[in-house]
Amino acid sequence: MGLTLFPGDGDTSSPDVAWSYSGFAAFRRQLAQAERFTLSEMRGFGGRRPWSDVSTSLEPLLDRPDDGGGELSPTECAALLPRLEAIVDEWRSQVDVLQTHVDAGQQLTVVLRLCVAKDVELLFL
Repeated sequence: MGLTLFPGDGDTSSPDVAWSYSGFAAFRRQLAQAERFTLSEMRGFGGRRPWSDVSTSLEPLLDRPDDGGGELSPTECAALLPRLEAIVDEWRSQVDVLQTHVDAGQQLTVVLRLCVAKDVELLFL
């Protein structure tokens, strides 16, 4: 079992990005680290730190259940896309970031750009 993120455009040929649940958790931990906080310290991830203590445009992607389905609006996709692109660019030059995270981040930016361009939700399945 795992998680797939894809545009809600009804087009089965649209790009998507998929992880195992553990892979998605690791990807989000790496994103949180890039934003200078530890995901496990946050409410909903075993910690007590409220999300209001951190400032990141990635919060809609980070602060959500792994298996709850749902979606991000095109507006939320547009808001988090520039920061995600910047982080993926940084990761390319960092030896301690797994290539799988770089690849998944690149795939996710493609999917987010499509959601913004088509004005459709990013769906979680």
